[in-house]
Amino acid sequence: MKGVREQYIERYEKILPSIVKDINDDIMEILDNFERIDRVSVRPKSVDKFFNKANKKNDDGSLKYTDPLSQIQDQIGARIICFYLQDVQPISDEISKNYHSIEEVDLIPESENEFGYFGKHFVFSIPPNFVNKYQEPPTLFELQIKTLYQHAWSEANHDLAYKAEKSLTTDQKRKIAFTAAQSWGADQIFKELFGDLSN
Repeated sequence: MKGVREQYIERYEKILPSIVKDINDDIMEILDNFERIDRVSVRPKSVDKFFNKANKKNDDGSLKYTDPLSQIQDQIGARIICFYLQDVQPISDEISKNYHSIEEVDLIPESENEFGYFGKHFVFSIPPNFVNKYQEPPTLFELQIKTLYQHAWSEANHDLAYKAEKSLTTDQKRKIAFTAAQSWGADQIFKELFGDLSN
């Protein structure tokens, strides 16, 4: 019997590319009338990232996922990057009309005195017509909707801070926090400017 890694490699090579294309094409069509979208990207989770996630353990040492091929929800991840904060909710509403939402979360820092990761996250069911030709496809995909500044900060933070091989110094943490505040501020200013100039 094939192990989890081998099974996912087979899914990654033979099943996910077709579903990724269907979801990408569908989202592009749904958002055809939206002018302020920078990009739409849909991609499968890499084999290494999937396998690392599949092997995560709970505090007691037990595996977090007993059936990772069916339990891991982000085997397909989609991302919509828009210009301004005003664009996030209309895009969310339009996407939600076309997909069945399992989960919707607005990710914000815990305290109003903190700056950090912002974004709107969904877990959607994959439409049956995208997967009914496969025996054991994934049934869900994750979608993030972010502004340009939210996206830029989160990507840089993930690369520099989250994946850092050593602990950040106090000054380095402050620099990360400073850039987060700047990104938040830029979004607020462009939100105000767009409101002022579009009236």
